[in-house]
This record gives sequence, C-alpha cells and structure tokens, in this order.
Amino acid sequence: MSTTKNNTSKQLLWVGMAGISMFFAGLTSAVIVRSAEHGWNSIDMPIWFWYSTFAIVVSSILLIIAQNQVKRGNSPTIYVVGALALGLFFAYCQLKGWEQLTAMGMYFIGEGSNPASSFLYVITFAHLMHVVGGLIALIVTAVKAVQSKYTKENYLGIELTSIYWHFLDLLWVYLFVFLLYSVK
Repeated sequence: MSTTKNNTSKQLLWVGMAGISMFFAGLTSAVIVRSAEHGWNSIDMPIWFWYSTFAIVVSSILLIIAQNQVKRGNSPTIYVVGALALGLFFAYCQLKGWEQLTAMGMYFIGEGSNPASSFLYVITFAHLMHVVGGLIALIVTAVKAVQSKYTKENYLGIELTSIYWHFLDLLWVYLFVFLLYSVK
C-alpha cells in the first residue's frame, strides 16, 4: 500500500471526524443553553448506558491489541471479532437504554417528554447512527482479518477502523459524562 494512499485516507478520516465533532458540539451547546430555561426535568441515566460505556471502551482496547498483533505479524482476528461483538453489544445496550427510559415514562416527544429526555434521545440516537458506520467498518475489517488479508506491511484497514472506533469511543465517553451531569 502506498504511503500517499495511507496519508490521504487518514486525512479524509480526520476531516470527517472533525465534522462529526462539530455536529456534537452543536448538540451539547444546545443542551447547555436549553437546560437553563424553564421546563428542564431531571432524568436518571439508564443503567444500560453504563453497560454500553464499558462495552465500547473494552472494544477499543481490543482494537489496540489487534493493531499491535498485526504489526508483529500475528493474526488480529480474535481481537477484531471481539471488538465487533462488543460493538454490537453497545448498540443493543443503547436500545435497552431507550426501553428503560420509556419504562420510566420518559419519551422523545409527546406526553412524558421534556427537553432533557428529548435531547437524551437525540444525542444517543445520533451517536448510535455513527456507531452503525463503525460497525460496518468492523464487519469489513473482521472479514478481511478472517481471510488473513492483513500483514505487517499492509494493515491500513485495521488502522483506519481503529482510529474511527477510538473516536466513537472517546465521543461516547464525553457524551455519557456530559449527559450524566446535564440531564440530572
């Protein structure tokens, strides 16, 4: 793989992540502004969002190990597949978190909704949509890992997937902590 292609791919990924960061900066700014107004009701963070936080952090760790393994000439497959499994578990936990919110009488819109619950749904849904993109990348990376397509000399796919997944991980941790304290 040429160095130019590697550099271009990484630069494009960083530009995309910068755009995503600006999107979420806008959403979190809106929460700060709106939470100062009347009608902001506290919400307890669903336990499933705590589980999802653990899952995405561990999945990032597995991708770090996968990348180190392929650089040493070893198979990264088990670590990439593990990261994918935890990524799918993250998505499941998000769905269960929304289910828990509705069980608490917190809705996106309509009766039982308030600005805090609406923002919580919007932000977690928007993040989950970006996670879906990451899951697609993880599936492709896992398939290529199973097919032994990655070598010490050619592991750009794992590297790009890892960068994006670590970004989603850090973004989720930021959003989780932000929401933990702003919807209370």
